[in-house]
Amino acid sequence: MSLKLQQAQVAELFGHARAASPDECCGLIGGRGRRALSIYRLRNVAVEATIAYEAEPMDLFAAQRTMRERGEQLVAIYHSHPRAVDPVPSETDVRLAFYPEALYLIIGLGAEDAPALRAFRLFEGERRWERVEYRVV
Repeated sequence: MSLKLQQAQVAELFGHARAASPDECCGLIGGRGRRALSIYRLRNVAVEATIAYEAEPMDLFAAQRTMRERGEQLVAIYHSHPRAVDPVPSETDVRLAFYPEALYLIIGLGAEDAPALRAFRLFEGERRWERVEYRVV
């Protein structure tokens, strides 16, 4: 089953990535099943935010609390690779993929007129990733 996103949600992801650039953005997507319902923007507090992301802990906890209150589950984690045209997970992305149940979305802004959104399943323990499909509904 593929992740279902609304066009407005994709636009919100692209907007977050553009607003954060040249730094990476990051956030969570809450939903039910594989249907995205809410986008939770998180502040990136990584020391080298232009090449890495680390969610601000209080933002992360607040988003998780709101998801629970709304009856949502974590369906995806997103971040951006501001200079990538066709983004794929970095070695660091895979190494730090601590939520195996979640999909990982990466936004590429390298082609400024046409940002890219790619979805992946990351296998931190096996140090590998595979691309998965998503649908805009």
